[in-house]
Amino acid sequence: MQRSRNDVWVGLFVIIGLLAILFLALKAANLLNLSFQPEYRVVAKFDNVGGLKPRAAVKSAGVVVGRVESIALDDKQFQARVTLTLESRYAFPKDSSLKILTSGLLGEQYVGIEPGADAANLSGGETITATQSAVVLENLIGQFLYSKAADASNPGTTPKK
Repeated sequence: MQRSRNDVWVGLFVIIGLLAILFLALKAANLLNLSFQPEYRVVAKFDNVGGLKPRAAVKSAGVVVGRVESIALDDKQFQARVTLTLESRYAFPKDSSLKILTSGLLGEQYVGIEPGADAANLSGGETITATQSAVVLENLIGQFLYSKAADASNPGTTPKK
């Protein structure tokens, strides 16, 4: 009798441990959101979203205020159409702007909200057009190398001291 009772407690402890590991793995992979706040959706159009992914954070002043719900291509304007889910407790003015930013030099990308000054606030279903696309590191390196190659091919154009 005592041995079977211990086996039940050990089994229960193992199950709780596995559930805790599963919970931590889902939170670390950004696949689990336990916010039970009411939400609203807005749409933003970007020329280039870089490496932005669904479930990426939406931040304002460093605070997570929502998540990226989906990313699709608008085949009429050839822009990326990003649907954002924002928590209702955070109200942003209608003239707010969005930027795609990177955590650190090579970190994950997220959407940053710069609040505007309009008296009216965003509501569900609205489209934000004041956006700044992602900075693609490969493009910056290419531009730098191209400018250095152009300088090297025209040595007579450098000012003399």
